[in-house]
Amino acid sequence: MNRLTPLEPWIQAKIGLAPGEALTRVALEKYQLARLGKTVEYAKRHSPFYRELLADCNKPASLKELAGFPFTTPANIRESDNQFLCVSQGEIERVVTLRSSGTTAPSKRLHFTAEDLELTVDFFHHGMGTLVQPGQKVLILMPGELPGSVGDLLAKGLNRLGAEGIVHGLVRDSEATLREIETRKIDCLVGLPVQLLGLARHPGAALLGPNRIKSILLSADYAPAAVVNALTTTWDVPVFDHYGMTEMGLGGCMECGHRCGYHLREADLYIEIIDPVTGEQLPDGNAGEVVFTTLTRRGMPLIRYRTGDLARFLEEPCPCGTVLRRMERTRGRMAGSVRLANGEMLNIAGLDETLFPLPFLLNYQAVITSRNNRDVLTIGIETNGTDAAECVRHIHSSLMTLPVIETAVSSGVLTLAPVIAEKCAPSATIKRTIIDQREVQQC
Repeated sequence: MNRLTPLEPWIQAKIGLAPGEALTRVALEKYQLARLGKTVEYAKRHSPFYRELLADCNKPASLKELAGFPFTTPANIRESDNQFLCVSQGEIERVVTLRSSGTTAPSKRLHFTAEDLELTVDFFHHGMGTLVQPGQKVLILMPGELPGSVGDLLAKGLNRLGAEGIVHGLVRDSEATLREIETRKIDCLVGLPVQLLGLARHPGAALLGPNRIKSILLSADYAPAAVVNALTTTWDVPVFDHYGMTEMGLGGCMECGHRCGYHLREADLYIEIIDPVTGEQLPDGNAGEVVFTTLTRRGMPLIRYRTGDLARFLEEPCPCGTVLRRMERTRGRMAGSVRLANGEMLNIAGLDETLFPLPFLLNYQAVITSRNNRDVLTIGIETNGTDAAECVRHIHSSLMTLPVIETAVSSGVLTLAPVIAEKCAPSATIKRTIIDQREVQQC
């Protein structure tokens, strides 16, 4: 698992280097600048949205000049997705509709041509070589019934690798899924972090044969360190993380065998880290918001798209020896934070690292409401059958170890509501967040 990331030779070929010619940052950034220029010109020529947004922008003469370009936001897509299109509707192979989590905002619609989807299959083909060997079986615990869906594309990429991708879909019955893992002799699992945690903490997980699972890939949502640790401990396997989003084309970055940061899909995406308040680019090592520009997308290119995800570029080279940039695992989403009455920020990442170490917890939902001019935090939990009263006690005591909650409760601005010890976890198809219902109450 400690060999060079397979993304490097793949990108080396994609940018046109001859076999045996070493990939360098100079060659890669020259390619990225050329692709940025073509993307800007292409979008201005074919997309009504970018024709207006970039009216005063010429193609950048350097990568640094991109910092002067305006951002694209999720709200822009929600308001006018068809205005982004650079091809006719007849050339669109797949449209993905994304619901907003915890808000009443309209859905986003992303459009992909057959060529765009092929780029993702190609990424999965090479990226999955980090953790899967030819001949192995991979159970894909993600939607894959429709052509062009993430599970379908991943299965196609695995097939090219010589592995077998089996689309299972989201976990609805943990016992049935565990049985399928054993009977079909599955080697690798791919799925959402919390769903895989539910499998690992199900009593039936102990019945899997020794060394049945050889690797795990987490995808589609922020992966709390507590969940990674629980999976690693339960099955004694390497747990990899993939960072991507539908807007990126479903695939973005993969960890190598060292599992110490993502290697970027740099031939197809140009990624920046910006200050989420000022919008300025941040130096490597500084945490901020992830922003990306597509370099090879035909149907719906995106330029300087604000993801709302928090991460940073790592300055030290990866032990695998690649020249590709390395980005730390994402720290969660800005949308996963709420401001309490005392001005302090409570975020989903803090709750995750506080609650998921509890061995009985499978999932939880956090809701903020208001009562008598005080914030009220309600936690609903899904457990593995442990005594409800004991669960509630551990949840409350763990919450009070989180400084932001302890301070808010002590100062009287926050009340912890009784824990709801029943199955009330959020939808597995929506990224987890803290649901803020205070504005709804005021309305």
